[in-house]
Amino acid sequence: MERTIVVCGHGGGISDAVARRFGREGYAVAIVARNAERLKAAAESMRSAGIEAQAFPCDLGDPEAVRAMIRDVQGTLGPVAIVHWNAYRGGAGDLLTAETDELKATVDVSLIGLIAATQAAFDDLKAANGSLLVTGGGFAFYDPAVARAAVQWQAMGLAIAKAAQHKAVGLLHQRLKLEGVYVGEAVVLGSIKGTAFDQGQASIEASTVAEKFWELHTGRAVASVNVS
Repeated sequence: MERTIVVCGHGGGISDAVARRFGREGYAVAIVARNAERLKAAAESMRSAGIEAQAFPCDLGDPEAVRAMIRDVQGTLGPVAIVHWNAYRGGAGDLLTAETDELKATVDVSLIGLIAATQAAFDDLKAANGSLLVTGGGFAFYDPAVARAAVQWQAMGLAIAKAAQHKAVGLLHQRLKLEGVYVGEAVVLGSIKGTAFDQGQASIEASTVAEKFWELHTGRAVASVNVS
């Protein structure tokens, strides 16, 4: 197929909804995460719904593995028109006691892997006038209340990683639009219904976020929108 979306950090929430939303529009779907068995089951489920989907197990915090994965996708499904980066890693919850390697691993998934995927897929993205779509989070923002929450919830490492990712999205938006590639993020300000983070008070549907990504991809205007 000529159009392929690579969904990095596939799971049972936003990423699955994005994969299915774009799959319904005729995109071949490459779903990527570490757990091969879960990926295989998800790909089979999508195929049963009429979506061309393939699983690509990968450690998204390892830039060499990310580059190899993109090559595998290209060889299996064809040129990459869209990269959706949904991957994140917890850890380094308390910066006072966290190992520096733990903090690095958190940043590697949110930022370094994202950059590696962008570089590896760039020629395809440029040829397709494609898109780089990123799932952001409210911890990225500088605000005293946000900082207090990150400390209280032992999410300091994730907050740093998301802040770095948020900055990268803004920079890449400006850089890649010169090449005809759109870059945008949906910053999710809350928990997604039906996921592990849903403690009974989640208010955001994964399908709502997926639709917002479709609007970002087709509108190709703003670099960032909030979803709540």
